[in-house]
Amino acid sequence: MKRHLAEQLLTLALVAAGGPALAHHSFAMFDQDNPTELEGLVVEFKFTNPHTFILLQVKQKEGEPTTWNLEGGSPSALVRDGWSSKTIKPGDELKMTIWPLRSGAPGGAWNVNQINFRDGRPVVDRAKND
Repeated sequence: MKRHLAEQLLTLALVAAGGPALAHHSFAMFDQDNPTELEGLVVEFKFTNPHTFILLQVKQKEGEPTTWNLEGGSPSALVRDGWSSKTIKPGDELKMTIWPLRSGAPGGAWNVNQINFRDGRPVVDRAKND
């Protein structure tokens, strides 16, 4: 009886502790039903834990540039896909499909399968990493 109660308490504790971790990794703030294509210049590539970021300057229809803050995977996940902190540099021209922020702010999420240089070249040769 005591062992069963201890197992239940341990399970409850693990579920309670896991809640904040799952919330941190939630994609609820991104509109995955309406992907958006962006083209622009890299302002900065932040190869930081727990997530990487690309700051991308995008020319709006009105002609004014807006800097988008785009969240990517973890550095360790990107390294497994052939990326490094020097894979993209300020001034690189990118074309990417992102999941925009639901709030409408200039931001979103990206993944390695939906990003290329503007001329169509892959950022990382995926064939070498398969």
